[in-house]
Amino acid sequence: MSEPASEEMKRSTRDRGALRGRLRDWLVGTLPGASGVEVSEISSPSATGMSSETLLFDARWQEAGQRRGGSFVARLQPDPADTPVFPVYDMEVQFRTLRLVAERSKVPVPAARWLELDPEALGAAFFVMDRVEGRVPPDVMPYTFDSWLSQAARAEQRHLQDATVAVLAELHAIDPAAVDAAFLEFDLPGDSPLRRHVENQRRYYEWARADRRHPVIERAFAWLEQHWPDEEGAAVVSWGDSRIGNILFDGFAPAAVLDWEMAALGPRELDLGWLCFMHLFFDDIARQTGLPGMPHFLRPEDVAATYAERTGRAPGDLRFYDVYAGLRHAIIMTRVSARRIHFGEAEWPEDVDEVIPHRAVLERMLEGEDPRPAA
Repeated sequence: MSEPASEEMKRSTRDRGALRGRLRDWLVGTLPGASGVEVSEISSPSATGMSSETLLFDARWQEAGQRRGGSFVARLQPDPADTPVFPVYDMEVQFRTLRLVAERSKVPVPAARWLELDPEALGAAFFVMDRVEGRVPPDVMPYTFDSWLSQAARAEQRHLQDATVAVLAELHAIDPAAVDAAFLEFDLPGDSPLRRHVENQRRYYEWARADRRHPVIERAFAWLEQHWPDEEGAAVVSWGDSRIGNILFDGFAPAAVLDWEMAALGPRELDLGWLCFMHLFFDDIARQTGLPGMPHFLRPEDVAATYAERTGRAPGDLRFYDVYAGLRHAIIMTRVSARRIHFGEAEWPEDVDEVIPHRAVLERMLEGEDPRPAA
């Protein structure tokens, strides 16, 4: 989940010191054979993310006569009082998805260690996974501004692009019918995974908008109905938040694929469209400030060609999924704005669609225009 700002936003009101003590107490109970449990100070990543609360910490303990421990990441449900981005944070689904992907594919994901559904421990359900070292294309400031990726050679950027598409190809090779993936299906009306996926987004919008209406979002929903694909294709395990900002890279190779809270079953084009659109989102921000951006990077035609080469399956028309990604991200941005307003960092404008940073891009897409500049 991304944020568009050029400044760090407030994410939580939870006390880090109190969380540290509670986390240590929980580990003591979780590791019955351990003694001398120690937990470091807790920090949170600042370059990306604004949805689930993320805690980075080290832990050490004595067990079976040996000193054990490591570096870990805890993902917590956000405090409802902090205006969360999504209405539901199912930590068990995220945990099970991580383990499913680890067991059934070669997609690099952190080892999922422990799941705690009892909110008594830290005040919310959470899970703990191993921390993986690497560098991430940042959201703040966006990687399209002046980052290690934007400064890299074109060949290195292309290597990262192709490696990211390879991650999706490997993920989509998991056969949902051959594994227990039913927990990723939306229990909603609709005669196909895509119909149920869109229905889930309609309900998300109704929850997120509160007493407001966003004309550009409602227009986009109508556009989807008018341009529904003739063939949806088989459902795959969809990462959901498939963007390079959710990958830790070792050099230009993926070291860990993160953030599975939007995972679901759906057409493979969901991930491809989101990957391409999210780059367009950050690239447009760069160009609005007068920077050249990275218009050659993650173009839909290049992504589709690489994906087809790796899988033998040519993606369907990505235009529908490009617009759908823009719609989905617009809903998220309205909720991100609601959170900023909650923390006193902004106010609602008279034209509520102004809180959608990519409004102009989405409007052009709905008019049938290609908002991407020439490469």
